[in-house]
Amino acid sequence: MSIEQTPRNALRVRNFQLFLAMRIASSLATQMQSVAIAWQVYDITHSPLSLGLVGLAQFVPIFGFTLIAGHVADKFDRRYILFGAMSLQCLCSLLLLAFILSGARQVWPIYALLVLLGTSRSFFSPASQSLLPNLVPAEFLSSAFALSSSAFQAMTIAGPALGGIIYALGPSAVYSSSAVLFLLSLTAIGGIRTPLKARDSRGISWESVIAGIRFIWARPSILGSISLDLFAVLFGGATALLPVYARDILGTGPFGLGLLRSAPAVGAVAVGLFLAQHSLGRRTGRTMFAAVAVFGIATIVFGLSTQFYISMAALAILGAADMVSVFVRQNLIQRATPDTMRGRVNAVNFLFVGASNELGEMESGLTAAWIGSVEAVVAGGVATLLVVLWGLWRFPALRETDRLEDIKPS
Repeated sequence: MSIEQTPRNALRVRNFQLFLAMRIASSLATQMQSVAIAWQVYDITHSPLSLGLVGLAQFVPIFGFTLIAGHVADKFDRRYILFGAMSLQCLCSLLLLAFILSGARQVWPIYALLVLLGTSRSFFSPASQSLLPNLVPAEFLSSAFALSSSAFQAMTIAGPALGGIIYALGPSAVYSSSAVLFLLSLTAIGGIRTPLKARDSRGISWESVIAGIRFIWARPSILGSISLDLFAVLFGGATALLPVYARDILGTGPFGLGLLRSAPAVGAVAVGLFLAQHSLGRRTGRTMFAAVAVFGIATIVFGLSTQFYISMAALAILGAADMVSVFVRQNLIQRATPDTMRGRVNAVNFLFVGASNELGEMESGLTAAWIGSVEAVVAGGVATLLVVLWGLWRFPALRETDRLEDIKPS
């Protein structure tokens, strides 16, 4: 008799409960803080380029450390790595609070702290993604992935809106609240207990660090899914310019900015909860290509909109399409990768997809400064559609991927 695939099954596992609690608290803190940082930087500089530099400040350490962090995640206890990375994020929140209380108006200290946050993320992401498959039975993996992604997206609904509300009391209230949430995340991480897994006993070397790249390069379906998401996020990074749209195009304030930042997650959570209970079935590769195409179209609609509710709807559709793409990619990577390689493979995934969020912010800021904000967003959506056409030609293995449940480690 087969086991029913429902969220309830994964949620019965104590380790996954704690992991989900950590995911919720840390994501809420990060999203609240991101609203405060973006609004504060734009308030000081009044420059779209300065918003691009917010992304660049986080991308540089991610680019420098992530591949090494992947090997560290395969060599040491992933719980300890998570604890250290989360501690650094909590420290950054406290330092941002101290900066505000000092009354300083320079922007460079914020960028310096964003470099520390990027360093933390470079170690946190490979360790957390690699730890998740160790916390639940294999038959619950798809629902666990969907629930984890949905929790993150739900916090991108609540976090920006809550951050915008709390910002009315001042940025110090946002940063202190974030620090408390990071402390709660540390408590959840401390309660996770997992059986000891075989670890890579080799020292860190160039060969071991790039092993994840070689693994992915030899598997066209995984390489295709990562490449597709990378370029879509890189060119379709409209969220970096939301403060410009909120203030100068849609005529709203910090609360409206919070709602706009939350909108993609509304669609993502709805789709994520559906995927936690239902299989995508057949032809999942083609489904992923269709989802990325919808992402590009929604980006174009958002870029052209001057009505707040149309912009909200476009962003919600964008988030729903992105969730489908993320779900397929996560399943492809985690199911096809042996546990002893998951840290390095997830590090490559994070570097080329997760970090592309920050690089996409930089690209959007530069393009907006060059040709204008509306033109930059629309051009990004068009580029995303061109990426879909390129991917259909370049990665036939991904296009022909069928059932996710049939994928095994190789």
